[in-house]
Amino acid sequence: MQTRGKYFFTSESVTEGHPDKVADQISDAVLDTLLAQDPDAHVACEALVTTGMAVIAGEISTTGYADFPTVVRETIRQIGYNSSEMGFDSQTCAVISSVDRQSPDIAQGVSREKPEDQGAGDQGMMFGFACGETKTLMPAPIYWAHQLSQRLAHVRKEGIVDIFRPDGKTQVSFEYQDGKPVRINNVVVSTQHAATASQDDVAQAVKQHVLRPVLEPSGYFDEKDCEIFINTTGRFVVGGPMGDCGLTGRKIIQDTYGGSGHHGGGAFSGKDPSKVDRSGAYMGRYIAKNVVAAGLAPACEVQIAYCIGVAQPVSVLVSSQGTGEIPDEDLTRAVREVIDLRPYFISKRLNLKRPIYKKSSCYGHFGRELPEFTWEATDVAADLRTAAKV
Repeated sequence: MQTRGKYFFTSESVTEGHPDKVADQISDAVLDTLLAQDPDAHVACEALVTTGMAVIAGEISTTGYADFPTVVRETIRQIGYNSSEMGFDSQTCAVISSVDRQSPDIAQGVSREKPEDQGAGDQGMMFGFACGETKTLMPAPIYWAHQLSQRLAHVRKEGIVDIFRPDGKTQVSFEYQDGKPVRINNVVVSTQHAATASQDDVAQAVKQHVLRPVLEPSGYFDEKDCEIFINTTGRFVVGGPMGDCGLTGRKIIQDTYGGSGHHGGGAFSGKDPSKVDRSGAYMGRYIAKNVVAAGLAPACEVQIAYCIGVAQPVSVLVSSQGTGEIPDEDLTRAVREVIDLRPYFISKRLNLKRPIYKKSSCYGHFGRELPEFTWEATDVAADLRTAAKV
């Protein structure tokens, strides 16, 4: 249900140099390397990064081959950790791997004689969400937080600002009135920086090259009427894996909707499409976005739940959260008429057995309308309207 009256809602994002995101990118880089050779690879790859070290572990069954140290080092290099000055060096860090085959007990539940009978890779519930607050049908706080994080990385990599380093965080708080965003109330930016840079140097660079170019065109930002917090400890030189241990799957809220709507608890990175934690959540987003794009509701949340080894979901709920004119029962019925939610058909419809996942591991899996991100398409909106008898 929509909240009435005036309230504030906040979401955060992190840059690709944040240690948890370094781990996510390593996991998805391994996945992409294997899917490029073997689309049917079963991959569950976790990563840990800390001072001078990267560790990968998990269960992988594939006909492909990945040179793990090379994949790990190249991923770290692309992020920008390529010298001791950064606190983490792709050339000299240790790389440790401990990878086993997928459990045969799980494999027999997923594999079937008929591909369409493929069972879910695990039990659990997945959520999707969409709303009309932004052009990509994402909640405004997480959308603009991601825009700031992407801009931080852009100005660093392009040399526009030479004092920024890879690690960073952003946070945006919106004021809402009767469920609609009306203004940005406060912004938080923390960026790792060169030891020679002063607090004032960092603050001025962030305002000039990050905040103003991103937020002023939004229509929600008035610098005179917005609290701005930049590197509030006063110093952020030690960062990345040297400053904090990073783990795959520890940023699941910023990966999705920034706290808007529910979350099933499953992480995405390092998992192939047979894992419904990933493919089910992507399908949930696809459904929710098409419902909103079809004009069936201004906001939509989808829950899909599975049982390991069973193809059909054990429950499906498509809800307008009280924002639409159509009963949730009718929305759910329309979706089930139009879209087959068995794992095989999810993967087929969204074309998920491709090496597209490293690109998804930073700045949100949703709301980025890239050609590879098929779950952002709104190509069944008309079919849903017909099935809903609108």
